[in-house]
Amino acid sequence: MSKTSVFCIAKSHSQAERIIENLQSSGFDSSEISVLLPDTEGNHDIGHVKATKAPEGATTGAAAGGATGGVLGLLAGIGALAIPGVGPFIAAGPIMAALSGAAIGATTGGIVGGLIGMGIPEVEAKMYEEKLKSGNYLIAVHAHDDNEEKRAKEIFKSADAEDITSSSMASTPSRS
Repeated sequence: MSKTSVFCIAKSHSQAERIIENLQSSGFDSSEISVLLPDTEGNHDIGHVKATKAPEGATTGAAAGGATGGVLGLLAGIGALAIPGVGPFIAAGPIMAALSGAAIGATTGGIVGGLIGMGIPEVEAKMYEEKLKSGNYLIAVHAHDDNEEKRAKEIFKSADAEDITSSSMASTPSRS
């Protein structure tokens, strides 16, 4: 079985909220939607997790649900991240787990490693990191089939999102 994620860049908070609202109203579950944005307020308590590859890893922090407000604040697993060499971010949804360390590769760290772990090619992952550094929002949604992937891309396009792409990665069967 293959899992597909569809990604885009939103240039503002209002555009990101509009995209997320449209995804939810078209049937995508909130737990399948991710968002990553720079923490420009910088007033969140960010905890650092020691790891054997600390410079390559993103470290997780305290909950930041109230900081994003509105629709973004309602997404699952929202929290603050301090990404070495990149800075403070707020993440929500499945991308939070990817950036917390599990999917981060040994040779590339931070956002790039987490995105590569989610199936995005390294060139695109680096481009997304640069967009995030300049204040943009990264939005992702899991699509369970071709129709959902197409619907997500249409939602992104209708909201004038940029850099729309999708990635597929084989999933391992779950064991009971």
